[in-house]
Amino acid sequence: MTQNRTIRWGILGTGKIAKAFATALKDTPDAVLAAVASRSVDSATSFATEYGSHELTKSHGSYQALADDPDVDAIYIATPHPMHHENALMCLNAGKAILVEKAFTVNRREAEEIVALARARKLFVMEAMWTRFHPSLLEAKRIVASGEIGTVATIQADLGFYSDAGPEHRLFNPALGGGSLLDLGIYPLSIAAYFLGPVQSVKASGQLGPTGVDVQAVFALTHENGGLSACSSSLLARTPVECTICGSKGFIRLHSRFHNTEDLTVELNDGTRRAVHVPNIGNGYAHEIIEVNRCLREGLLESPVMPLDETLALMGVLDEMRKQIGVVYEADRVV
Repeated sequence: MTQNRTIRWGILGTGKIAKAFATALKDTPDAVLAAVASRSVDSATSFATEYGSHELTKSHGSYQALADDPDVDAIYIATPHPMHHENALMCLNAGKAILVEKAFTVNRREAEEIVALARARKLFVMEAMWTRFHPSLLEAKRIVASGEIGTVATIQADLGFYSDAGPEHRLFNPALGGGSLLDLGIYPLSIAAYFLGPVQSVKASGQLGPTGVDVQAVFALTHENGGLSACSSSLLARTPVECTICGSKGFIRLHSRFHNTEDLTVELNDGTRRAVHVPNIGNGYAHEIIEVNRCLREGLLESPVMPLDETLALMGVLDEMRKQIGVVYEADRVV
């Protein structure tokens, strides 16, 4: 693929996250929304009319039709967590590169099947952990690498908001992969692993709601390098939504909402403090799209920033946390 070729994107699903992604595509150089699919052609057409181009964007009334579309290079899977496995396998079997919204799947077993098929067919796959590609995160990574805050030893990160959605809503419905961990906890977990490396062990405690999913959770991570992380997720409370990366010489604080922030503070042991502002492109989703586009143009099968082995490892950590807390999904019962 040529270095400047326009990447033709398809979006599978037409919900809130799909709309945010489609908006970001307009801010992404050399990328276009080529097609969108919903379970009804009317929904797909409405989405394409609002977010696409009348001349370019096709509307499909089935997910399979999008997977089979020869004019699509990559597909963003924006359906609820329990559908990712089936949708991803379908797209890979049709020969498409895919970007799968996080949480990547409901459990590690499903994730392993996707990764195995992608590697067998030599197709690109990435978890859509958009935070990893934001300029503020890259700046924090640069500061850590510079030695300014010394050796990083611990991280604190939280993500929580109050929701009064009903039991049928995806946040609380076990059939839709509900619970705070898969929807919110993946952010603190992923950022902790990004800065402190692989997770060796986890201890989790959670509160279950009436539908049997976790409405909030706290978890302590021990990393292979000896570092520790203290993280939390909640659907019952508005939390600060900050991440603090602490080292021997000082700390970096990624301010609210840390997963999409443009502001961070560096404070050192001598009391000096400086603020850093690093703007995103548009709503922030463009950065992960740019990474996928780069990988496709360079012939890479996965991103070095969000590699598949790490996605599998973190899905395994989520499985262990759910086991400790007592959250079981239908996919967990499959032998």
